[in-house]
Amino acid sequence: MLKKVSLCVFLIVLFNQPVFAQLPDFTEMVKTNGKAVVNISTTQKAKPLPDNAAKQQPMPEGMPPEMEELFKHFFNNPDSGGDTQSLGSGFIISQDGYILTNHHVVKDADEIVVKFSDRRELVAKLIGSDARTDVALLKVNANNLPAVVIGDPNKLQVGEWVLAIGTPFGFDQSATAGIVSAKGRNLPGGNYVPFIQTDVAINPGNSGGPLFNMEGKVVGINSQIYSRTGGFMGLSFAIPMDVVMNVVDQIKAHGKAAHGWLGVQIQDVTRELAESFGMKKPQGALVAKIMPNSPAEKTDLQIGDIITEFNGQPIETSSDLPPLVGMAPINDKATLKIIRQGETKTISFKIGLLPEQPEQLAESKPETKPTNRLGISVVDLTAEQRTALEVASGGVLVEEVGTGAAKDAGVQPGDVILRIQNETILNASTFDKIIKSLPTGKSVAVLIQRRGSPAFLALKINK
Repeated sequence: MLKKVSLCVFLIVLFNQPVFAQLPDFTEMVKTNGKAVVNISTTQKAKPLPDNAAKQQPMPEGMPPEMEELFKHFFNNPDSGGDTQSLGSGFIISQDGYILTNHHVVKDADEIVVKFSDRRELVAKLIGSDARTDVALLKVNANNLPAVVIGDPNKLQVGEWVLAIGTPFGFDQSATAGIVSAKGRNLPGGNYVPFIQTDVAINPGNSGGPLFNMEGKVVGINSQIYSRTGGFMGLSFAIPMDVVMNVVDQIKAHGKAAHGWLGVQIQDVTRELAESFGMKKPQGALVAKIMPNSPAEKTDLQIGDIITEFNGQPIETSSDLPPLVGMAPINDKATLKIIRQGETKTISFKIGLLPEQPEQLAESKPETKPTNRLGISVVDLTAEQRTALEVASGGVLVEEVGTGAAKDAGVQPGDVILRIQNETILNASTFDKIIKSLPTGKSVAVLIQRRGSPAFLALKINK
């Protein structure tokens, strides 16, 4: 009996040891790198408010009662002289005082104060900031500062342990750990950043802080969280350091960052669209629009082409392309591999400079022309509508959408139908002829333009 008990104890110890042995110990990493992480506070002079306007920040939804006083202290401080204050994190990247944080942490700040782990506080100068990547570079007048070591985010693997140090809710030097959940995430407003997704606990105040790998090297800047309450919900996103350092080098050299430009609007290839283009599987970035006066317009690239490679790097989804183009040096030569009507082609072009191009919207009220096979009514575009909707030639405007194949495909009133199954729509008359010849039971690609943005839809007529 004693032997059996001893054996059981031995087996329990044996099988539990590897589990504990695999858990990482972050203590030395925090001791080594914690001093290079700083707290950043900004002040923005408040504009005069009406007498009946609220003068306090609203409480975040779901905030526990014990956190309310802390929130009031940092965000609704009556001693702030009417100025607005915000808190964030940052980290030192050089001993002579260069500091990184997020663009949104220091945006519109009149004063930026950096608080170090030894409680020193210095006013920082904003060297440059880039809204597209959410990166800001600061400088303080100091020397011999503790600096982090920059790592390679491309070597990160999903499931790998990572550590964040920052200032959530104003709590300095808070360390949280987790794993890499995914790589190359594309978020709204972040087309030029292939975000690192983690489950590291990131909260308001962590923005701008470093994300460390197990070697103690910084692989990203913690930038965003996905949350319905304003607090951590298991989805955190960091900007990879290769993107960050590319921006830093440009800011140091030119005072601002420039981004590469191809000049296309793209979308994912769905299973239905892949079928309509004769592809074996969905992949690549489908070209829905080519911008005027863009590098793409000067090439043989066409609407409906599917980009599968950029400079030899595979494009699996449309979100893979913008970061690669955006980080490419301006005026460098680049190549695209595309699929066009089942054939593979290579197109060369010169990287352009990404400009500011606001889209314009317009509304119209033309007379309708019924088209019963798709269940929609379309009309020709007037000259004024073409100018407002940025449609150079051809196309028909969708007036009404009823039950049928078009509605099932996602066509909406106000859409401009430009092409169907690689055939250009010249007017309502040619539109009627083209749809009469469409096959039943097979997906066909339809190019529309909606509120200034083009998109392909997969349409199938069942009967």
